[in-house]
Amino acid sequence: MIDRDRLDELHEEIGEDDLGSVVSVFLDETDEVISGLGPGLSAAELEAQLHFLKGSALNLGLRAFAALCQQGERAAGLAATTNGGAPQPGRAAGFPVDLDELARVYTVSRDALLAALSRGAAGGGLRPESRSAPRHR
Repeated sequence: MIDRDRLDELHEEIGEDDLGSVVSVFLDETDEVISGLGPGLSAAELEAQLHFLKGSALNLGLRAFAALCQQGERAAGLAATTNGGAPQPGRAAGFPVDLDELARVYTVSRDALLAALSRGAAGGGLRPESRSAPRHR
């Protein structure tokens, strides 16, 4: 789920305080992005949002979440090229990403990240219970 080596590498590169800040910004931005995902987005907009999430997740070693974002990004990219990026009415009717699964994997990844940080030297005072699950539209 989490690439602990990547997290340790990042900790060594930027230090404990900055890692705590990076994680806080990641969590805030990711919560906001996931909350904004929904069938009203065009496939091109969804592709861009998932690309952002994927890169951010990889930076912190959240491999499972990044992989799911990459799958969704590819599917959204394909949808964008096949229907001109028009909004899709829902997954069952062609929406390229299972938003509930994306939110679930993010929640599990987030909790594992916060637990790893609270156990390691890079804790920075972050705790899993300090966050609730984001809701998409």
